[in-house]
Amino acid sequence: MNDPQQIITQQKKSVYFSHVDNPVCTGTGYKAPNLHTWGPGIRDVYALHYIVNGKGYYEINDVTYTLHKGESFIIFPHMEVYYYPDQEEPWEYVWVEFKGAAALHLLSMTRLAPHAPTLPVSPEDLEPLYNVSGSNGNKPFERERSNAKLHVLLTYYMEYFPGERAVHKTDYVISAQEYIESYYWNPDLSVHHVVDFVNINRSYLFRLFKDTTGMSISGYLTAFRVQRACDLLKTTLLSVKTVAYSVGYEDPLYFSKVFKKVTSYNPTEYKSRHTAVINGKEHNSRIP
Repeated sequence: MNDPQQIITQQKKSVYFSHVDNPVCTGTGYKAPNLHTWGPGIRDVYALHYIVNGKGYYEINDVTYTLHKGESFIIFPHMEVYYYPDQEEPWEYVWVEFKGAAALHLLSMTRLAPHAPTLPVSPEDLEPLYNVSGSNGNKPFERERSNAKLHVLLTYYMEYFPGERAVHKTDYVISAQEYIESYYWNPDLSVHHVVDFVNINRSYLFRLFKDTTGMSISGYLTAFRVQRACDLLKTTLLSVKTVAYSVGYEDPLYFSKVFKKVTSYNPTEYKSRHTAVINGKEHNSRIP
């Protein structure tokens, strides 16, 4: 018997990267327009700064960068830096410190790098997004909320200052898969909707999807629908008609035909070959 779950899992192994946790916010703050300087020194965290007003200087790798309102700079861990305000027009800035593998992952999708630690004026005022900390940050929900807000802030840098890694060709495939897995239940879902969502050339997406997963988009949609149908038949007491409708098939007879083609069983046979006790009744779940 063909196993749609195995088909889907096998195709995903070569496409999905493992998800990382949120970056961890370790501090945030605001510097008033005074003559405070920092360094030379190193930090053991990332420290992202956004210039609210004024002018200042950032020295790293024997290069001095001049920064103005709306521009950003970052301190990378374990790199010697020195930054200081302009004497005539001292800068005012906000900053956020963070650490973790997720931080490096997100930063890698921006133009920020040790050899390129500054960014030009943002198309949007980013100052409000730097308010990522809670009242004191000691409570678990406050820490998680701060980390989530930091993640949102970094996504704006990904959007406005994307790096070469920001859009990899497999990301298009992942987007198509995620769209299918979110809307497979809609009987009107078509390949056309998937192409519109991913927003790239139709032929290119077809070729990319096939090369990456070994399946066509329509084939993936069918396999995923049947996989979900198998799950429902094994773990619930829903009728075949209800299962069919739940996975995007309005015609139970057509659903049965598709299901048998993929699994070698019609839905009723598949259901009867699985036994488990659900709400005190025997039900499916023996066969994978």
